[in-house]
Amino acid sequence: MGKIVEINGKPIGEGKQVYIIAEIGINHNGDIEIAKKLIDTAVVAGCKAVKFQKRTPEICVPDEQKELKRETPWGIITYMEYRERVEFGENEYAQIDMYCKEKKIDWFASCWDEPSIEFIEQFHPVCYKIASASITDDNLLSMYKKIGRPVIISTGMSTMDQINHAVSILDKSKLLIAHTTSSYPCSPSELNLKMIQTLKGKFNCPVGYSGHEVGLQTTYAAVVLGASFVERHITLDRAMWGSDQAASVEPGGLIRLVRDIRVIEDAMGDGIKKVYDSELQMIKRLRKM
Repeated sequence: MGKIVEINGKPIGEGKQVYIIAEIGINHNGDIEIAKKLIDTAVVAGCKAVKFQKRTPEICVPDEQKELKRETPWGIITYMEYRERVEFGENEYAQIDMYCKEKKIDWFASCWDEPSIEFIEQFHPVCYKIASASITDDNLLSMYKKIGRPVIISTGMSTMDQINHAVSILDKSKLLIAHTTSSYPCSPSELNLKMIQTLKGKFNCPVGYSGHEVGLQTTYAAVVLGASFVERHITLDRAMWGSDQAASVEPGGLIRLVRDIRVIEDAMGDGIKKVYDSELQMIKRLRKM
């Protein structure tokens, strides 16, 4: 039995129910009402948590990109203006915090810079997620360790050496690792789902899967391969404007995803061969000896 890590009292790890995370990210397009509808979608489907992204644009947007023009629902504006438009502030996150508590669903965020961690920390999130882009940011990793909450680290666009280094900085007693490939949407040929088993064999912590593919089949396969938690981006409509919408799951798909993961969990069994009571009548009917 591998290591178990608790998130808000929910045990995550081998032999435990898969912790299903609906990533809202920035698919709310800066609209708190869309965010609430996405939370509702996750609740109806039976997800355990929703996840957001938090950045400080002045820090996270490279100088050479700040003045680049971008076509958006608000017209043609600079990339910096766009990043500011889609960032929620204290008022919106206070609403998210209250709304998730009312709906009895966990919420947390991936913070891309130190001020964003300080900002989200005021809401006492159940955990944090380290984005694949931040896995090499030692200062950020050290800050997460200092805060002391459970941390999910995403491993997209990373080498094994980079993953090893990040793990060496973080608190291993509160660590969860997510296998992922950072392309949106991701081709099935690049999902490399067997990495779930590789990570499980190397690290004594819960290993899960963060998927950016189109469709649900490969996420089911991740569960069969031993993913202790699963994260998928969600959207109200994949045709909505936004860079992550096309790689997201719509409400009907999310309902099927959660339902079918629960069926798969029930079907996996314990690997010990046995004769079930339901088979006894078949023995009498079909066996001659």
